[in-house]
Amino acid sequence: MRIYQAENYKAMSRRAANIISAQVIYKPNCVLGLATGGTPVGLYQQLVEWYKKGDLSFAETRSVNLDEYLGLSPHHEQSYRYFMDTNLFDHINIDKKNTFVASGMGDFEANARELEEKVREGGAADLQLLGIGNNGHI
Repeated sequence: MRIYQAENYKAMSRRAANIISAQVIYKPNCVLGLATGGTPVGLYQQLVEWYKKGDLSFAETRSVNLDEYLGLSPHHEQSYRYFMDTNLFDHINIDKKNTFVASGMGDFEANARELEEKVREGGAADLQLLGIGNNGHI
């Protein structure tokens, strides 16, 4: 594990975006483990900016998110699918068929098995983005 210190939120977001973009450039068909929440928003904005400038392509990239709220549809404003779509996926050229956010609807045990299958199918993430919440959760 490497720990980087940054001067402020913008610098931290740009540094994280540099790490993710380097992974995507090095291995275009990589699997990214992505996170939701307030912390990665600036990172996602930076990736979108670089994509729009033509500096980055996600055409071959796959992604997996580790969680979803139980009982929320993917169109609910508080769902992680909605978060990922509105903050990243809708603004870059990633094929949404190559993005996976567990379903919060229906049989939660079946949804958990589907998540496990997706991880096995795609292999371990080449890069996993995690956040630490205010209460210490990862």
